[in-house]
Amino acid sequence: MSKNLKISKADLNDAAVIAEFNRNMAKETENFELHKDVILNGVKNLIQQPELGFYIVAKIENQICGCLMITKEWSDWRNGLIWWVQSVYIHPDYRRQGIFRKMYRFISENAKERGIIGLRLYVEHTNSIAQKTYTDLGMKKCNYHIYEQFF
Repeated sequence: MSKNLKISKADLNDAAVIAEFNRNMAKETENFELHKDVILNGVKNLIQQPELGFYIVAKIENQICGCLMITKEWSDWRNGLIWWVQSVYIHPDYRRQGIFRKMYRFISENAKERGIIGLRLYVEHTNSIAQKTYTDLGMKKCNYHIYEQFF
């Protein structure tokens, strides 16, 4: 991996690539086709409303090679904020090179500095490579199942 890897908070200039990465991830992991305009507007809206969350991008020579999204959850049980790690995507040309590990370290350090009490994420049941990566980073499988209903 290039020593020129830079990890930072995303801005609107990164939105089109993040949206495309999200489309690729949905296709790869769930064989789901995201509507191009909807996801682009969704990415832009989050970037413009930091109270909802933010994106992190990994760049090599100003080219985005990975991204992830952070959203926020208040825990009354713990009296603190939890950051949810979502929409993780590393471009196929850059996988298995430690980029996500460095992104995770970046958000972990930032979370601790800001008094965030923990990190959570969800992963597809069949994505054993990602599950091993998360375990290797010190995350633990929890006892919750996720349910959803969209309107």
